[in-house]
Amino acid sequence: MGKLLNYSCGLLISGMLLMSCKDEVLPKPSSQLRLNYPIAEYAAFENHCPFTFNMNADAVIKEDKDCGFSITYPKMKATIYLTYKSVNGDIDKLLRDAQKLTYEHVIKADDILEQPYINSEKKVYGMFYKVSGNAATNAQFYATDSVKHFITGSVYFYAKPNFDSIMPAADYIRNDMQTLMETLKWK
Repeated sequence: MGKLLNYSCGLLISGMLLMSCKDEVLPKPSSQLRLNYPIAEYAAFENHCPFTFNMNADAVIKEDKDCGFSITYPKMKATIYLTYKSVNGDIDKLLRDAQKLTYEHVIKADDILEQPYINSEKKVYGMFYKVSGNAATNAQFYATDSVKHFITGSVYFYAKPNFDSIMPAADYIRNDMQTLMETLKWK
């Protein structure tokens, strides 16, 4: 009986060893979310306000008050907010306020890149800001003719700022904002 027990134990151990000799289990490599957005098609926007611009045809625009606008991207859960103000001899204050608004994000931002914009022909002068990092906004701008008109714009996502996650959408909307600024015309 002792030999039979030793033989049975030997078979059991050999069977367990054979079953454990399967292919090594490896974890799956981490995947990355692939977000593709359609190529932007722009349409001219014009109403009673003293300016016009081109905007993405897929976005939804809503006039707020005093020629301010919300341009919403429902699929990306983001909105561009435009604010219009008349210049009444207070251009310095308007410029300081616009710059202050941008630099309030310096706490969370990794970098803020300034891109001056000058179009003498259309009398549009401004600054486009690319904000990188986990700031509340990743792009802002202001544009003015220095005499009558002043517009600020910024984009916000309806999600906790995590730049790595929203980067494809942020780049897409940042390009739309830049197009909006570059196509701005005063009436």
